[in-house]
Amino acid sequence: MSGHSKWKTNKGKKSLADAKKGAAYTKIIKELTIIAREGGGNPDTNSKLRAVIAKAREANMPQDNVKMAIKRGTGELPGVIYEAVMYEAYGPGGVAILIDALTDNKNRTTAELRNIMSKKGGNMAGAGSVAWMFTKKGYFLIDKAQAHEDELMTIVLDAGAEDFKSDDSNYEITTSPQDFEKVKQAIEAKGIKPQDAEVTMIPSSTIKVVGNEAKQVLSLVEALEEHDDVQQVYANFDIPDEILEQVNSEE
Repeated sequence: MSGHSKWKTNKGKKSLADAKKGAAYTKIIKELTIIAREGGGNPDTNSKLRAVIAKAREANMPQDNVKMAIKRGTGELPGVIYEAVMYEAYGPGGVAILIDALTDNKNRTTAELRNIMSKKGGNMAGAGSVAWMFTKKGYFLIDKAQAHEDELMTIVLDAGAEDFKSDDSNYEITTSPQDFEKVKQAIEAKGIKPQDAEVTMIPSSTIKVVGNEAKQVLSLVEALEEHDDVQQVYANFDIPDEILEQVNSEE
């Protein structure tokens, strides 16, 4: 299991707490608006919208907020126009970072992210310098207690999964973005609930980071994730479990 995947999963409960403060709501509203603008406001025909509506439901976002965000995207209600921007950067230890943002002011967002980078030991990188290391994939993380390995492997491979891995406590499954929904439905049909299920950016290789440098990387990633305009942060770090657990216990 890659370090960044484990970091995100360990932070799952924290994300739900943030939702109560409104931080996660802001990000979901932006995402609903731009996806509705790009693919329409009907979740039956817009799979991306369907996935974000499910995310909003998990965060206990009121249905009225969801509906209004979608209507702003489709133009039925007036609203702010957001632009999707992907930033590329390097963190401590040479860790590659992709930052997926939605903003109504690109110059402001760029300046603010550059400021975070300079304070946390990172550097903005030129277009194309980092993106080539990542590939868009469907990703599932499932606790081993949820299913027998052979049974789960058969289910997901029959549904179109590309790869299946296991470690001491988890299964990791990757798919093409196109087959993500089909594999998700096959998993859920068996009553299996993934710890993580998303279309994400998977690095082709990882960089092992330890000691103080590892803590600096995690501090940088968290500061980026907390920015209102940042939707997702992808990184290729591989940090030992004991450091991840130590950082989590300090929060």
